[in-house]
Amino acid sequence: MNAVGIDVSKGKSMVAALRPMGEVAITPCEIRHDKIGLEHLADLVVALSEDTRVIMEATGRYHEPVVAALHEAGIFVSVLNPILISLFALLHINN
Repeated sequence: MNAVGIDVSKGKSMVAALRPMGEVAITPCEIRHDKIGLEHLADLVVALSEDTRVIMEATGRYHEPVVAALHEAGIFVSVLNPILISLFALLHINN
């Protein structure tokens, strides 16, 4: 499965993707939250394969246009609570 991580901020996002075994599929790049940028993001993700998952943190409302554009393109998207991600990291650091 390919994994796409998106770090969302106001007006833009950083995107990167890995194939199985850690091969870089999309080198980190900035995507603007305008029509052209979001269409480009959807095209990048669709080009990877059907077996691709997109993961991002909920960031107030900033993530909403990104989620909408990817969902519209038929892409699987998980939006995670940042508190849960922090707790997960703490558990793995302590083990």
